Amino acid sequence: MIEELYPLKFEPIYQYRLWGGKRLAHLLSKPLPKDEPVGEAWLLSDRKDLASKVTDGSLKGKTITNLMQNYPVEIMGKNRSHVDRFPLLLKFLDCHEVLSVQVHPSDEQTDYIPKGDTGKTEAWVVLETVDDSIIYSGLKKGTTKEDLIAAIKNNSVSDQLHRFIPKIDDAVFIHSGTVHTLGGAVVFEVQENSDVTFRLYDWDRKDPKTGKPRELQVEKAIACIDYNQVEIGPIIPVKSTQVDNAELLFDNEHFKLWRMESEKQLTVGFNEEPVILVCVKGKGIMNYQKKDYSISKGEVMLLPAIVGQLELRPNSKIRMLQIAIPNMNGIKKS
Repeated sequence: MIEELYPLKFEPIYQYRLWGGKRLAHLLSKPLPKDEPVGEAWLLSDRKDLASKVTDGSLKGKTITNLMQNYPVEIMGKNRSHVDRFPLLLKFLDCHEVLSVQVHPSDEQTDYIPKGDTGKTEAWVVLETVDDSIIYSGLKKGTTKEDLIAAIKNNSVSDQLHRFIPKIDDAVFIHSGTVHTLGGAVVFEVQENSDVTFRLYDWDRKDPKTGKPRELQVEKAIACIDYNQVEIGPIIPVKSTQVDNAELLFDNEHFKLWRMESEKQLTVGFNEEPVILVCVKGKGIMNYQKKDYSISKGEVMLLPAIVGQLELRPNSKIRMLQIAIPNMNGIKKS
């Protein structure tokens, strides 16, 4: 029997990363593993190996993969015929130490993408910083392939990268092909549903679990770099004309993201298309078909296309990230 869809919350999936820490404990209610650093919490993931599970309601325990198979029209609405799986992957990152210097391929660089996967364009919203937080985003102007290869050999890769000190609420767009890394910050990340990452440099460190350096993919990374992606800084938010009490942070072919803040009732979601809500401050309640659905700090909620728009009543001031998927007509299926 097929159940009716409703606003869906998902359980975070924690990931060990040698550069991670314990700061996601104040964002998420699910306890962190005690014996290892957690670098990532996957908030909504439709990956074969790691699929998010619904936390409550009649569909509790079902994965987003199950739902996409059984309710493609109800979830995806206008985009139903263009995807086989949910096209975005959402995460919180605790970058206690700096990540590897890395790059992701574009959708067009198919020679570097496993079958069934995509390229990876992503974006960050900075939630917490410390005194030594750093973001490396893009190359310094004029950096060439030869410069990078020489820098890898003499351990000076960071000298070829643009860097800045992030502030809370900074939003950074990392187009595929951009050399990047970050450290000392907690960020929300939205990206294409891809796990293709090529490490260029890993600061000569060893993984405590294995006692060995992590594998690098220097040749593939070099091949995927877009040398025009230089000196990337925080974006300038734009007051939204489409969503009340919101600023538009990102608007590209893969995702749109608004930051919403209000003490008063506000409208969330869109008709005939899915929306993901991520609460980063406060809590609130929505009513759908005479039933209340709550969302609070650290929680992610998928509003299937069939749910449409809802009114959110904050308990006090609430801050939300609202993510939508642009119309995918003309985009090939992955």
